[in-house]
Amino acid sequence: MLGKKVWARLLGVEGGAIVERVELDEDEASIVASVRPRMRERGRCGSCGRRCPGYDPGEGRRRWRTLDVGTVRAYVEADAPRVRCPLHGVVVARVPWARHDARHTRAFDDQAAWLAVHTSKTAVVELLRVAWRTVGAIVTRVVAEGRAAHDPFDGLRRIGIDEISYKRGHRYLMVVVDHDTGRLVWAAPGREAATLAAFFDLLGEERCARMALVSADAAEWIGALVAARCPEATLCLDAFHVVAWATDALDEVRREVWNAARRAGATALARGLKGARFALWKRPESLTGRQQAKLAWISRVNAVLYRAYLIKEQLRQVFKLKGQAGIALLERWLAWACRCRIPAVVALARRIRKNRAGIEAALRHDLSNALVESTNTKLRLLTRIAFGFKSPEALIALALLDRGGYCPPLPGRVA
Repeated sequence: MLGKKVWARLLGVEGGAIVERVELDEDEASIVASVRPRMRERGRCGSCGRRCPGYDPGEGRRRWRTLDVGTVRAYVEADAPRVRCPLHGVVVARVPWARHDARHTRAFDDQAAWLAVHTSKTAVVELLRVAWRTVGAIVTRVVAEGRAAHDPFDGLRRIGIDEISYKRGHRYLMVVVDHDTGRLVWAAPGREAATLAAFFDLLGEERCARMALVSADAAEWIGALVAARCPEATLCLDAFHVVAWATDALDEVRREVWNAARRAGATALARGLKGARFALWKRPESLTGRQQAKLAWISRVNAVLYRAYLIKEQLRQVFKLKGQAGIALLERWLAWACRCRIPAVVALARRIRKNRAGIEAALRHDLSNALVESTNTKLRLLTRIAFGFKSPEALIALALLDRGGYCPPLPGRVA
């Protein structure tokens, strides 16, 4: 029979528990290890860890699923007495090998959380032999412990705000990313002012007052809420969204030119314009040879559309230059766009002039939502992995586990 220290290490309970005996349960084809906490770990509140007077024996002995031993399931079995905590009332005493209210050991939780981030849903369920809903509960538990140990909002000075669709039926998550650390710090279901206001409520007036920069799209309710809750913060409008406005305006011009050609009976011109969308949308350095030829053809056959394309590209150049040079080019761009006599572009110029302060702040501070968009890209993958979770909270926990820096190392590895 292996020594007790060896069993403690195999089962992932070393450090705070003493293995008394190990038996093979023939009925369940599993290993059951009877353990007890060390003296210094006994009689503590399961929620806060404070030493408390005993209350009663609880419901007797309890089992926790732990790491498999080879191909055999393994369980840890111990008494589960209750204590009376002055803060949390009557609760089950803390055990050093498991988180409070868990049916799995800490080592099993950590392994499940790591696998949920790094492997597929099918692999996690098959390897651990647990239901996917159980994995969601484990992830939620691991993230809650990590966020309780360290204030996730401490030191926030520059944040990015955005939303992402996570389910059909217009189901959205509002996400907040720390630009300084690159970590996801908060997420919640919804995409309205009340959702974002809940984040600022958690942040508190003192930390809101220390906020310096906020990047977001041009939604008016975001700007109004940031101005009201973070009076010292500067709102920076995301360059991607601003250029997207220009791309939409360009496409509106393309459709108008195409419709005019179609109504005039210029079939060949209309056919060529209909297939020119990607040549007009893409960056010049990314164009294929065929698309470059298409763009050259447009410059010859339709001056209005080509002028709208050049205006769009100059706006992109504004965000390439950044800083004072970008602000100076933006001034010249506005003058050109306002007098170009293309209705869609003139409307775009009015929109940009209305949001000019946020755009210039983004140029001055070189801040965009690119980091937030990369986080959203990862969240889209996690959304597929999390398919089957019954609540957005489990998805949010999985997102925080991966993008918030709460993913634990595999048991037995150095963090």
